[in-house]
Amino acid sequence: MAETRFTHDSIKKNIGRTLGPSKSVVITQKMIDQFSEATHDPDPMHIDPEWCEKYGPYPTTISFGFLTMSLLTSLVHDLLTYDRESRTDTGGFPLNYGFNKLRLIAPVPVNSKISATVKVLDVVERKPGQFLQTYGVELKMDGVDTPVLAGEWLALWASDGFEAKVTV
Repeated sequence: MAETRFTHDSIKKNIGRTLGPSKSVVITQKMIDQFSEATHDPDPMHIDPEWCEKYGPYPTTISFGFLTMSLLTSLVHDLLTYDRESRTDTGGFPLNYGFNKLRLIAPVPVNSKISATVKVLDVVERKPGQFLQTYGVELKMDGVDTPVLAGEWLALWASDGFEAKVTV
């Protein structure tokens, strides 16, 4: 897989290009349990294999949808890399700006292996030094043709000199 350097110029040059698949990640029961603890959500459909076998809609535990979604960051960074130490080489940095759409299409059973593809859809200048980048993202499970997750992910490219204003 060819690595794509994540700079504003490189992203603009790759509009329409699909990258991937990324490396694969196995969703283990330990990951699911840790996510349950971190989010204070003890749903037995995710953390109790015996309950799933007896009562659940699936015969085994499944990943939380938000856990599956959260893996996008790691998997997409496998395809789009940027220098986290210096903005000098990249002309800025990306900020997570949310989603236009996101669909959790199918459950992800424990021990499934997933990977990502990303397509650069659009880059629009919002104001000087800020560019809204839109990416089509999909997560797929090994051995399954249809995606388990699909959406449009937004990144706000903040050029050098950008000052984030945070109010509380």
